[in-house]
Amino acid sequence: MLNTCTVTSTADDEVRQVVRRIHRESPEARIVVTGCYAQRAPEEIAALPGVWLVAGNSHKTQIPDLVSAGAPYHGQIEVGDIFEQRDFLAGPVEDGIGGRTRPNLKIQDGCNNRCSFCIIPYVRGRSRSSPADDVVAQVRRLAAKYREVVLSGINLGRWGRDLDSRLRLVHLVRRLLDETEVERLRLSSVEPMDFSDELLELMARSGRIAEHVHAPLQSGSDRVLRRMHRKYRPRHYAGRIEKARELMPNCAVGADVMTGFPGETAEEFEESRAFIESLPFTYLHVFTYSERPGTPAAEAASQVPMETRKRRTRTLRELAARKNREFRESMVGRTLSAVTIEDGLTAVSGNYLKIELAATREPNRMVDVKIGGLTEDGLSEAGALRVL
Repeated sequence: MLNTCTVTSTADDEVRQVVRRIHRESPEARIVVTGCYAQRAPEEIAALPGVWLVAGNSHKTQIPDLVSAGAPYHGQIEVGDIFEQRDFLAGPVEDGIGGRTRPNLKIQDGCNNRCSFCIIPYVRGRSRSSPADDVVAQVRRLAAKYREVVLSGINLGRWGRDLDSRLRLVHLVRRLLDETEVERLRLSSVEPMDFSDELLELMARSGRIAEHVHAPLQSGSDRVLRRMHRKYRPRHYAGRIEKARELMPNCAVGADVMTGFPGETAEEFEESRAFIESLPFTYLHVFTYSERPGTPAAEAASQVPMETRKRRTRTLRELAARKNREFRESMVGRTLSAVTIEDGLTAVSGNYLKIELAATREPNRMVDVKIGGLTEDGLSEAGALRVL
């Protein structure tokens, strides 16, 4: 069974390649495809050789029944209206996938925003939240095994609002700190305006929440943000990042940024680049705009040439690499709290830096590490040569 993404055309291409490879290597295999690509374009997938069943996100929980019943023909499609989905549906997380020591707990799904470039609302549906009691129970179980738990969602900052209009993410985080023994919570990605003063102050005060702010930006140009239908302007975004750094001077600050959005002029790109330059980002996820059929942006007449998009992507990735190196250099000589990961040779700090350890340590432990220098993409521990 393949669980698919469709956020970019590259993701779609990779799914088709994987299906073809599976069919080529195992012609008798009956391939089941689910997830976002299955929800968006089931006929495309059903036409691929070897695909036996296509089940969209609307039918993902029914896959066991569909498989056990047996599909009567090649390419059976089970896809419904995802906007009819009202319940939060996700299996309980009991362990880190693949032996990982930082399990990812999904507590929110769907999105009520309608960004003009984004297909996610049409394949994931409305914002839906895992009930607070369920989240507390799962974190309590995970905390018995793991030092760090990562909270994630499609639009994590909207957690709880569908359950009770007065509920906010900060209320859940406070409950998790009060009612579980988790040593460190990490918030994966939160829309900028959902990083309220109350949430940022709790993160700074707690000591058990990773000092890590990831707030999607997409563009630093006011005009581009308006065309994207984003709900903030650059000055609003800057205010949230500056507040985070004021409260947590050593926190990681990351963002998702898009280049080549339809109509993006050279002037608008330079506005975005200069805005990013002005803020204390420690890393960026830079994406080249990819047309998603069914979104307003894909219908725009003024598409930016792909060569220009990619050139702008390279420019921002170079900027991100420089900012990341400067941040890592500022950590040399400091002692950072980190969680050792699977290999016992590496740890991840609270402010989201990879640390190469001087000696092997037991995985899944919280350790204090004195930073001695830089590696190609992280930090190295001060002290003796690594002992294997």
